[in-house]
Amino acid sequence: MTSRNPFAANERIRAILEDLEAVRDNLLALSDDIWASIDHNDPASLEEGVEFKRAYNAKSTAFDAVATDLSTLVQQYTRVRLDADESSGAGDGTANDRIVAELNRDEKHSLAEDFTFKRPHGFVFDGQAASGIRTWRRMYELVCQQLLERDPARFRALTTNPDYISSRGNHGFSTDPSQLRSAMPIGDGYHAESNLSSNGVRDQLRRLLATFERPQESLAIYLRQDRDAGRTGGVSE
Repeated sequence: MTSRNPFAANERIRAILEDLEAVRDNLLALSDDIWASIDHNDPASLEEGVEFKRAYNAKSTAFDAVATDLSTLVQQYTRVRLDADESSGAGDGTANDRIVAELNRDEKHSLAEDFTFKRPHGFVFDGQAASGIRTWRRMYELVCQQLLERDPARFRALTTNPDYISSRGNHGFSTDPSQLRSAMPIGDGYHAESNLSSNGVRDQLRRLLATFERPQESLAIYLRQDRDAGRTGGVSE
């Protein structure tokens, strides 16, 4: 009997983990698209849309919880991690310059774009780079961690800032994870709402940069499709 190739198995597991995240993001994006297509000036259409959104949100929230639990379980048992290929330039100027140079081989994207059905590969925020990012949720987590490290007092204020509390009282940040639909730990006891589509992450990052008085141009995003297209096209490594 031939022996199994552990590398191939690891790649299959990582692909499944990425697919779970992609389905989660696509479900959220579909919800956003359907809601935007509803005629909000038509009472009957709006009422039907609200009923759909209520039912859809409940189902997608339940899926998010199951997908997160499955991903955690698989990563713990197989020791295959979604963040295994990540590289960060934090605290190492030489490594940071190398990562920035690698990322700059691909097209730079901004928070002004539509990221539906697209996936990140890396980002540079105020000169600090990270690559090997596989999900929008992870990119959002890393940017939030940078903001917390740079300005803890301002980050603390996010938990009560009305810009991050919806009209229905849903919080974007909290020290109590039970206040959030899908709580993502950031550090120092803070959690962020992570039940966001790719464009939901984009919108929240825009808001955060304004709150922390940083221009939108301070965050450059690099997409997986550009990196993969470069490799397919024969660009030398």
